[in-house]
Amino acid sequence: MPTPLRVVMAQLNLLVGDIPGNTDKILEAAQRSIEEHQADVVVFPELSLTGYPPEDLLLRPSLSIRVEKALSKLADARLTAALVVGYPLWDQGVLYNVAAIIDDGQVSTVYRKQHLPNYQVFDEKRYFSEGHETVIADLRGVRVALTVCEDIWREGPVEAAAAEGATLVLNINASPYASGKLATRQALLERRSRDNAIAIVYVNLVGGQDELIFDGGSMAYDHSGTLAVQAPSFEEALVPVTFNCERHCQPVSHPLPAPMSEEESVYRALVLGVRDYVNKNGFKTTVLGLSGGIDSALTLAIAVDALGPERVHAVMMPFRYTSSMSIEDARAEAEALGVRYDVFSIEPMYDAFMATLAQPFAGLAPDTTEENLQARLRGVLLMSLSNKFRALVLTTGNKSEMAVGYSTLYGDMAGGFDVLKDVPKTLVYRLSDYRNSLGPVIPQRVIDRPPSAELAPDQKDQDSLPDYDTLDQILNLYIERDYSADAIVAEGFERKDVERVIRLVDINEYKRRQAPIGVRISERGFGKDRRYPITNGWRLGE
Repeated sequence: MPTPLRVVMAQLNLLVGDIPGNTDKILEAAQRSIEEHQADVVVFPELSLTGYPPEDLLLRPSLSIRVEKALSKLADARLTAALVVGYPLWDQGVLYNVAAIIDDGQVSTVYRKQHLPNYQVFDEKRYFSEGHETVIADLRGVRVALTVCEDIWREGPVEAAAAEGATLVLNINASPYASGKLATRQALLERRSRDNAIAIVYVNLVGGQDELIFDGGSMAYDHSGTLAVQAPSFEEALVPVTFNCERHCQPVSHPLPAPMSEEESVYRALVLGVRDYVNKNGFKTTVLGLSGGIDSALTLAIAVDALGPERVHAVMMPFRYTSSMSIEDARAEAEALGVRYDVFSIEPMYDAFMATLAQPFAGLAPDTTEENLQARLRGVLLMSLSNKFRALVLTTGNKSEMAVGYSTLYGDMAGGFDVLKDVPKTLVYRLSDYRNSLGPVIPQRVIDRPPSAELAPDQKDQDSLPDYDTLDQILNLYIERDYSADAIVAEGFERKDVERVIRLVDINEYKRRQAPIGVRISERGFGKDRRYPITNGWRLGE
């Protein structure tokens, strides 16, 4: 009977650009895999030396020197297990995204990624050239093929590997999270392994990188398309897979993680995104405006779950239009989560500004200018606290508001990271209910009462917007599915609502371009995904 092949899926959280640090982390993970799991092969994520996506760091002149130094360090360790690592390779003036096997003190096999994604958040054709060769290596007597991320999504690489006699495909990935993405990956891997009668090990990156979240969920499939082993999502893990390889490589099955609801997976993605953005950028603390509304309440809960209460400072900044209910609820939220909580009225500052503006505003009726001033004063307060205490300002605007410009430039948009930037308002409610199911921290009346910016007497969001159920459906069709106005109307929506919403989306591109980045949880977030010109003559309905 053949000797089993022990593969460890090394699902790591790496730091973009930190090649020495990532190399040390790879070595540590490899050594643990050997000691704890008797690994024969340890497989790391795509571009594991540089982190993903390295973007224009790939154009730095010293890239090759740093990568070569890292490869030498890995090879010189002469570990008993083979390592499969990803890195950028300059070869005769051409840059490739590669997967390589380091074994017996040398880089023994190099595979160049064949399919380069250039859609949604991906921009690989800006940097890399395509490889064209199938690469199969003998690892401990097993014919193993290497592939990189997009190669598994396209017809060709797996088929070619199977045709050339490989019995196991090692696929290294940096596949970003979006709601529902895990099920899409599972369906793909099931089909690829079954159709080609080949086992597949899929190793994915985990962690936050600016707006992107990598959710891990590394997997091993047998040749019949059956999921045998799955790593946890949203956390680092070294997951062993034992293969018995004869005609086929059959992985020994492990119990699979329990499926997550959409609310749980999105919430965990948001927590991971906040934690990594704050920690990887060296912030010790955070500060946010707590209004007594649902968006800031959910943002506070996510921040505390990500960082702990000692690293979160909540500030209530009431004005004459702020209801006593909002003040009471904000305090209750802060106390429930155990954060530092301060109250600073903006009334004196507002009066001072209006006194200065009395002459130029003479004879003009109050309008949104006075409302926006309130928001901007709050932004000034938060940014002052940020500067003095080196605290990152977390903004609290949701995707629905960002889409239609229901926010104040240099006001509630002022800050460094928008936690809910890609979260529609209707999902905000569901996430709030989910968080309360873990332990009540958001007062129920915050969830139940009509949302309001409280910038004018008796103001309600729905005074100037369609109801959020309608709004979010229209936004989904227009932003995430690229429907025209006519196509959205054909789905059963009132034309006046559709044209109004689309107009608001289109004219507020300039605001979104100046907004903080935030966690991406959909297939079409505001950021890398969606790049529309601010100045354009596109006509409504096309």
